[in-house]
Amino acid sequence: MNRILQMLELQQELNDATNGLEWEDGLTKNGKKIDWRRCIYLESAELVDSYPWKHWKNINATPDYANIKIEIVDIWHFVMSEALRLYKVNHIGSVHTLATNITNMSKCLEFSNNKQTSQLDSYEQIEVVESMIKILFCDDNINTLLASFLNMSTQLNLKLPELYKLYIGKNILNKFRQEHGYKEGTYIKEWNGKEDNVVMQSILNEQNDITPHELYDALKKAYPNR
Repeated sequence: MNRILQMLELQQELNDATNGLEWEDGLTKNGKKIDWRRCIYLESAELVDSYPWKHWKNINATPDYANIKIEIVDIWHFVMSEALRLYKVNHIGSVHTLATNITNMSKCLEFSNNKQTSQLDSYEQIEVVESMIKILFCDDNINTLLASFLNMSTQLNLKLPELYKLYIGKNILNKFRQEHGYKEGTYIKEWNGKEDNVVMQSILNEQNDITPHELYDALKKAYPNR
């Protein structure tokens, strides 16, 4: 449970810092409406677009597996945010309660196993993503959405150990973005020809035991406008 709890706590901290302490009520500190479900389906569309699904274009291309993983992590940010919001406004329980409930889900057992088991082809993987989107639109139960996400991530071969590593990386990158002009529109997303997500993944791959603080410092060093 520790990894899931840590991710939930980090997401709570990021949302508090970015949107204000009352973001669960649906508004940022600047009065802008928050819609986590819209965030989820738009990121899901980007995930689908990482596959060469278009029958009229790039028919022999291979899926962008590195970006698929990043999109799943982005979706996880927003699924956790929606869960944290609902658990607070509906007085369901604490962050610890939410972490326990996720861990006890039947889908979490396979999700927690790092062994790559899914053999779905690209079209079948897209169908799994679209099944989650259907639940997002048609089922208000947050536990159903959480279970659907766990299943999707498992079927797309992004299990908890790797998801946790990438989430920590993306969480620190999001913090770095916010502190370097992301909200104001001055942030540079292309770093010497590479998107910042790619730079972050490269740092994680080169330094397996890097700490969040060290990752932040590495991003700061690589940033082209420091």
